[in-house]
Formats: sequence, C-alpha cells, structure tokens
Amino acid sequence: MKRNIGKTDTIIRVVIGLSFLTIGLIYGSWWGLIGIIPLLTALTGLCPLYSLLRISSCPIKPKS
Repeated sequence: MKRNIGKTDTIIRVVIGLSFLTIGLIYGSWWGLIGIIPLLTALTGLCPLYSLLRISSCPIKPKS
C-alpha cells in the first residue's frame, strides 16, 4: 500500500493518540482506547479514510 500520511500529519496523530490514551488512563475510561487508532495510522503511514477519499498529505516527489 502507498503511504498517504505526511510528516506533519504523523506528528499530529501521535500527539492526539497519546493524549487520548493518557486521558483514558487518568480517568479510568475505556474511551482512552480510541487513541490506538491515530497511533496505528501514524505508525503505518496509511490512513484508510484518506485512501477512500483519495487524499494524501505526503509531499509529491518529483520523478527523476
């Protein structure tokens, strides 16, 4: 599969994912597990929703 998440998008997803997990741990809520989704998409570099919508935040590399 082709990467569709750029560097800035990856950083934002990691911050959001860790925030959800931390808040879930602090309040003892299962809702914190939602943070796993942005972390997984950041680690894989692939967002299924972006694929469906044909969106990419990766910079376009010029062909050599």
